[in-house]
Amino acid sequence: MITLTVNPRFSQLVRSPVLLLAFGFGSGLSPKAPGTVGTIAAIPLWLLLVQLPQAAYILVVVLAAIIGISICGVAAERLGVHDHGGIVWDEFVGLWIAMAFLPPSYVSLALGFILFRLFDIIKPWPISWLDKHVGGGLGIMIDDVVAGLAAGVCVLIIQTLLLN
Repeated sequence: MITLTVNPRFSQLVRSPVLLLAFGFGSGLSPKAPGTVGTIAAIPLWLLLVQLPQAAYILVVVLAAIIGISICGVAAERLGVHDHGGIVWDEFVGLWIAMAFLPPSYVSLALGFILFRLFDIIKPWPISWLDKHVGGGLGIMIDDVVAGLAAGVCVLIIQTLLLN
């Protein structure tokens, strides 16, 4: 097992695929706004995901969320910090969820990104309740999953209202 300091270096992450994923391929090491930087880092992978058929996209995102529970839990355990700011796999999955049912466009991406980050940062109910009451890897993942769902629904509503 790799023992990490609370603020690991990239050289420590590359020794563990789980930690490399948890820290969003190093994007979570950003000293400023690691969650936002992690969400930005998720965009190139989203650009690949949107090339898949819808069912395959959903399957990949569901698997990423399920596996993310373990990834985030292991990283938190190794760091000794429940929801270390550098753990950004949950932001990757949250953005992909926000974008799951939106038409792939720059407008959808911008709205999905902004609303996802807003919900993740402000944490309105029930996101705040989940963040405070669910522990472990599931607790790290679930608030971002719900923030992604909320962002996606809001973007769909906005786009529907503007197009009608």
